[in-house]
Amino acid sequence: MARQPRLTLPGYPHHVIQRGNNKQAIFATVADDRVLLDLLEENARKFNVALHAYVLMSNHFHLLATPQTADGLPKMMQAVGRSYVRYFNNTHKRTGTLWEGRYKSTLIQTDRYLLACMAYIDLNPVRAGLVAQPQDYPWSSHLHYAGVRPDRLVTPHALVWELGNTPFSREAAYAELVQSGINPVQQAAITQATLSGWALGEADFVADLQKKTERRVTKAAAGRPFSVNKPGLK
Repeated sequence: MARQPRLTLPGYPHHVIQRGNNKQAIFATVADDRVLLDLLEENARKFNVALHAYVLMSNHFHLLATPQTADGLPKMMQAVGRSYVRYFNNTHKRTGTLWEGRYKSTLIQTDRYLLACMAYIDLNPVRAGLVAQPQDYPWSSHLHYAGVRPDRLVTPHALVWELGNTPFSREAAYAELVQSGINPVQQAAITQATLSGWALGEADFVADLQKKTERRVTKAAAGRPFSVNKPGLK
């Protein structure tokens, strides 16, 4: 059976995961992390994608991004993926694939899941046992939002600006949000939605989203075929 096209719509935040093939490391040196971040910055700007959050782990990375065009996110990921593989193979004298197939992604409901997804991303190194606190990890956007260092790659979402009236109040509120963590239900929902490619949100959000695309946005109920009512059809 042919695989479904990836769910990508402009103006909505998307959570993205790209993994190394067979869980192999995709970053071998500090220079590797910097190269990927440079590629993300260059191509996010080129393809008009606002990158709100990220974390680079040893064998995968996460992004939270809002594309402004229908093909902006796929084009950005394709350009970054191809350029990084060329760099990595040339630098480390290797050949062959680096990625575990296509990147995984989900489109999320902003008011319900955006801040939770940012915390989910920030807490990856903590869950992996690499650091005790997210601010101790250098390869994520958390340091930008915590006010530790500015990050040119990051474009804060409007929802972040609503956390406070001053930079200090926003930084304090965001740090408290991340420290509070996310509950296991939210964590599982974000993970499952991203790996499956189904939209993540409440029923009304999903129903409204389905009107904007012919691609199925959520798993159909068992035994019920999925159909889209096209204009002019009953």
